[in-house]
Amino acid sequence: MVAAARKTAKRIAYVRVSSLDQNTDRQLESIKAQAPDKVFSDKCSGKDTKRPQLAALLAYAREGDTVLVHSLDRLGRNLDDLRKLVTDLNARGITVQFLKENLTFTGDDSDTSLSKLMFNMLASFAEFEQSLIRERQREGIALAKKAGVYRGRKPSLTAEQADDLRKRVTAGEKKAGLAREFGISRETLYAYLNAHGASKAQRLAAH
Repeated sequence: MVAAARKTAKRIAYVRVSSLDQNTDRQLESIKAQAPDKVFSDKCSGKDTKRPQLAALLAYAREGDTVLVHSLDRLGRNLDDLRKLVTDLNARGITVQFLKENLTFTGDDSDTSLSKLMFNMLASFAEFEQSLIRERQREGIALAKKAGVYRGRKPSLTAEQADDLRKRVTAGEKKAGLAREFGISRETLYAYLNAHGASKAQRLAAH
């Protein structure tokens, strides 16, 4: 069901950064020049559309409104999600405007073929760039491991906690209860036990 149009159309801005420590100022600077009535801001990945403030924006927007976004990659990181978001908003009578790319989509015949082509190309580039970043991260980790300097994530337990965990499992305490007490998943618990077993086997083999 399409929500009824407002008496006065709203200009609604959407801002997104990928993590909590990133700053939204650069996006807000271009957004504020458009005098938005309301701003929705997410601090999370754009890998999919499961974002709380994006969901809030979609629920808030009405026919006749305009959604303002700094750039294509702020609304979504892959072409399918971008195309669906814009198409769905246009179908509800909501205009979508990307400021950096200077692209506006209304869903009617005023959207030129060139604009649609630019949209697809730029969205594809954003998706490609994200895949390159992931590939560089994987290559960097592989090189760091080869050089012996990759440490990975911080261990869930200290060496003393891990030793205490293993002793209590050996003593017969229930693993599910221990996992809850130490604040780890059962998979992590078994990983500690298996790692200890493998290490012990290696020491015996060495002798």
